[in-house]
Formats: sequence, C-alpha cells, structure tokens
Amino acid sequence: MALMGIQLVVSLLAASIMQRMAPHCSFARWLLCNGSLFRFKHPSEGELCALAGKQMPKQNRRDRRQNGENKPLTVPKDIDLHLEKAPVGVIDALVLRFFLEYQWLVDFAVYATGVFLFTECYYSVMDASKEVNIGAIWCVLTVLFSLKTLHTLMSHYFRSEEGGERSVCLAFGFLSLLVAMLVLVVREDYLEFGLESGFSSLFDNFEIFARQQGYADWSVPVTKLTVKLGLAAVCAYIGALLAFPGLRLAQTHLDAVQMNSDRPLIQILLHMSFLSPVIVVILWVKPIARDFLANAPMGKTSVTIVPSAAFDSMRLWIIVGLCVLRLALTRYHLQAYLNLAQKWVEQMKKEAGRIAAIDIQRKVTRVFCYLTVVTLQYLVPILLILFSTLSLKALGEFSWAMGAEETPGVTPALVMPTAAPVVPSTLEDDEEGVEDMEEDIQATVAHLSATFTALRSILTPLFFRGFFAFLTWWVATCQVISSLFGIYFHQYLMQN
Repeated sequence: MALMGIQLVVSLLAASIMQRMAPHCSFARWLLCNGSLFRFKHPSEGELCALAGKQMPKQNRRDRRQNGENKPLTVPKDIDLHLEKAPVGVIDALVLRFFLEYQWLVDFAVYATGVFLFTECYYSVMDASKEVNIGAIWCVLTVLFSLKTLHTLMSHYFRSEEGGERSVCLAFGFLSLLVAMLVLVVREDYLEFGLESGFSSLFDNFEIFARQQGYADWSVPVTKLTVKLGLAAVCAYIGALLAFPGLRLAQTHLDAVQMNSDRPLIQILLHMSFLSPVIVVILWVKPIARDFLANAPMGKTSVTIVPSAAFDSMRLWIIVGLCVLRLALTRYHLQAYLNLAQKWVEQMKKEAGRIAAIDIQRKVTRVFCYLTVVTLQYLVPILLILFSTLSLKALGEFSWAMGAEETPGVTPALVMPTAAPVVPSTLEDDEEGVEDMEEDIQATVAHLSATFTALRSILTPLFFRGFFAFLTWWVATCQVISSLFGIYFHQYLMQN
C-alpha cells in the first residue's frame, strides 16, 4: 500500500493553503460579506424621540443612571419607524457569535470538496486500489466536524436560563429514538440500506482477524441487537442535534417564499429545496424508488425507466444535485431571517401602548447577532447529507457512471493479513546508525501498511455502504420531521 502517494501530497498542500489563506481569502466570509445580504441598523434614542414628537433628554442614559433615575426612555409603539438598511460587512461579521466556528467549518468543507474531486479524478485515470482514499477521509472528517458544530450549538441551548430550548431538544431526541427503533426492524425489502449484510460482514471479518492474531477461542462479544440499540441511541442524538435547524428552516422558508412573492421561479426553487429531504428519504424506499423505476406499470405491461444496475449511481447524482440546489438558495433564506427585524417593527406598530427604546434596539440588534448561528443551522444539515453521500460513494466503491459495473461490496477477501514484523535495529556499531534509522523507517511504514490493510479487511465496502446509506437517510428523515413540525408550528400554533 502506497502511503506517501500523490494523494497525501495534495492533502497536505490543501491543509497548508487553508491555514495560510483563511485570514485573506475565505469562502465562508465571502458568503456573508459579498454585499448581497443587508442587515437593519437599530435606531438611536434621538431618532426614536424625533419620531415620537418630543425632545431628546439632555442627559444621556449613563448620566440618568448615575443620578438615580432608573426610568428608561419610552416611546409609543405605533410610531412611524423605518429601519435603515446596510450591507453586511467584514467588520460586522467578525463580532458575530460562533463566527470563527462557522468560518472554519465552511472553509474546511470547501477544501474537502476539492480534495475529493482530485481523488476522484486520480482514481479514474490510475489504478489506486491499494492506496488509502484520502478524499474519503476528508469527507468523513467533515461529517464529524459538522456533528461537533451542531453539538456546540445544542450545548448553547442547554445552557439557556429559560429551559424551553432544552425541552425541545430532549423531546426531539426521544421521538428520534422511537422512530429509529422502528426503522431498524424494517426488512431490507422495504428500506434497502444494507445494514444487515454490512454488520454480518463486519462481525465475520473481525472474528477471523482476531483468530489470526492468536485469539483462537475468542468470538465477537457483541450481538446485532446490542449494535442496533447503540445505533438507535446515536440516531436519537442526531435527532436532538437537528431539532432547531429544522425548526429554523421552516421559519426561513416561509419568510423567503413571502419575500419572493413576485418571483414565481424562485418560489418553485424554494419549495423544491424545502422538499428535497423528502426526496432523499424516498430514494431508499425500495418499492417506491428502485422497484417502481425498474418495473413501472404502463397499462398491462411494465416499462423499465431506470435499470436496477444504474439506480445507485442515479441516486448519488440526485442527492448531490439537491444539495447544490439548497446551497444555491442560501442567500434567500439568510435574507429572510435578517428581515425579521423589520417584520417585528411592523408588528409592533399594530400594538397599543409604549415600549422602552432600549428594548427596540436590543430586538433589532439581536436578529443580526445570531446570523452565523442561523447560517450554521441552515448549512450544516446540507453538509451532513452531502458529505455522507460522498463518503458512501468513495468508501462503498460506487460509480458515478450510469450503468457502470460496480465493484461488489465484499472485497477484500476473507484472508486477513497479519502485521508485518518490525525489523530490529542494531546500535552496536555507531557507523551503521544511519542505515539502522533507514531500516526503522521502512519497518514503521511496513507496519502502518499492514495496519491499514487489516482495517480494510475488516471494514469492507459492504459495511460502509450500509452505514453511510443509513446515515444519509437518517439525517434527511430528521430534517423532514423537524421542518414539517416547524411549518405546523409557525403556520397554525403561532397564529393562534
């Protein structure tokens, strides 16, 4: 196995470029600060007093507090207030909450996409079946970093003083646990993940590997039921992570559709983007997707629309295309969120009474302060689905070509390689120190090669196909549940 191949060189080059170019050229920073997004500035106390028809007090807020006057400046709610627009600038974005986490994750995803595309081109022209797929490693890391970012956001909700957000996360976690336990008992004839064959391959290969290492009487101590219970717990955790992103997606979708009421084409694309997780869920329902397209009823006969051999490749292309569509509509959702400040002001004008000027300023400012949080809640589920699909393609050894003959997911063979023996270094003669060092390096490389070969013998493409297919489907399912509940909440419960 060639460890120090061209893939590793390109990977290290991409990591170095990302580290050095982040302060100067960042796709994440450009996404927010390219001049297409507009925020709303909060009004000053002088502007509010002018709109209310009274003079600004001579003493400012700090002077009044020092003199013992704790009464805040209040204005009528029905004042003719119009917020001033301003494009989101780099200086404005740098002070936003979780901006550094957002910038690092999005930039890492961009470079991971570049490395993956290079490895795909490299594998298409070279026979690199014995090399480690570096692009797949970048994709898996992106999935892990995305989950970590969602965990950071959820921990922020758990530290909230009110506690309502914590209850929402726990409720969606328990609901996801129940749904996952029901899904895991469904037969492969209906949901074609390949988990059963993948786990069987994992257990059998691991047991053979253990026996070859000298554990003759040892067998796998975990059963499939235990593994499925652990997988259901992981699904509950992912469901809790995706609770608020789904609720936020529902709100921004409704506002974006209303914002583009005079643009029917954009509205159609927004609806397609919102329903894209439903399409991803249906793609793994075998009677609706694979069987229907392979034998579509046409009167008394059946017509083959998509052959079963080409369905896996078509499914990969559809998921990637839907993710690209959702990424292309990011600006509309973010602008719809920023418009909540003006929307709240319009709602305030319809109410009677007075309101403190500081409350108006805080409400308008708070919308912009959480821009990067909303951006992460919109982008991270897309990244999870996209890079889980790319990992499925790379590690599951699928093909992008329609109808191409795919490598069966049972390789490598059951004969497991043992670890290469380490060549002992002799330091008896100082003059042979350099040669001994070279031998040690070669022995280390051989040992790492044997280790990676052993891992590939245990974690076969058959296992990766089942695992990442289920992960992709589950992320889409969680987003369908949370976003549809969000639509019901904002359309009916909030209005009542």
